[in-house]
Amino acid sequence: MMNTRKLLSTLIVGGILFASCSSDDDNPVPVNEEELITKMTVSLVGGGGTVTLVVADEDGADGPVAPVITVSGNLTANTTYTGSVELLNESESPAELINEEIEAEADEHQFFYEASSALNITTAYTDKESDYKKEDGTSFTTTNPVGLTFTVTTTDAGTGTLTVTLRHQPNKAADGVAAGNIANAGGDTDITQSFDITVQ
Repeated sequence: MMNTRKLLSTLIVGGILFASCSSDDDNPVPVNEEELITKMTVSLVGGGGTVTLVVADEDGADGPVAPVITVSGNLTANTTYTGSVELLNESESPAELINEEIEAEADEHQFFYEASSALNITTAYTDKESDYKKEDGTSFTTTNPVGLTFTVTTTDAGTGTLTVTLRHQPNKAADGVAAGNIANAGGDTDITQSFDITVQ
């Protein structure tokens, strides 16, 4: 009788221990967290000055805090601007420059610049993947566009929107994508913002 009780006690305690140890924590699913982008600054240099387009969103695109969007001035008609983009995560101290990750994964990222039909501007890429180095320090050999630098050329006066979108893992070989057409790009949107622009 005593041995039966000991055996039952041992089995019950062992069962409890086994149940408490068997957990999904032993095989966690890897999480690939996206970078938090809290600020995008697009700088357009030309016509004797610089116009900056800024979206600041302290909790990122998925957070409840509304973004603050500013455009520092108007563009000048019949002018070519040299453009560049800076992405920051200002929740880190010091602020993390997301551009470094984009450069190291240049083959997996592309910016798109879409102007509304009322806005008389054209855009063109001025960088390519081979301008950047991978994380291991070697250079990319492919020449697809990235879009961290670009040009904006204005013609006649007008008002409209310029939408800036960064896609992660777009299909750069798809029709029109290398020329800046987002329609067939696919991939995931890391950040997108429309800015109200005036050309005068």
